[in-house]
Amino acid sequence: EVQLVESGGGLVQPGGSLRLSCAASGFAFSSYAMSWVRQAPGKGLEWVSQVNSGGGSTRYTDSVKGRFTISRDDAKNTLYLQMNSLKPEDTAVYICTAPALGARGQGTQVTVSS
Repeated sequence: EVQLVESGGGLVQPGGSLRLSCAASGFAFSSYAMSWVRQAPGKGLEWVSQVNSGGGSTRYTDSVKGRFTISRDDAKNTLYLQMNSLKPEDTAVYICTAPALGARGQGTQVTVSS
């Protein structure tokens, strides 16, 4: 069974940092591109970032470029999202996905507020 379990969310002040983790199981993690998406209150899903299998190629939505860094540790079957210089508009549920498998986790809440 494919499972994706996110952690690391929380409440942070504007300008702060958080690192999200996504523990993957039930599939050959290293063989798949992985993504982060987010859903802000009252809005639809927004794609945030993607890393290819192997980790050599990454992409970001414009609003997070230069602030967020996606990475993966294939030995630990874990995906990460390092988020720096957080803004109130980054407030959302952050969800880990394996697009080729149509799999997603439950998400972790990130709230940026003073």
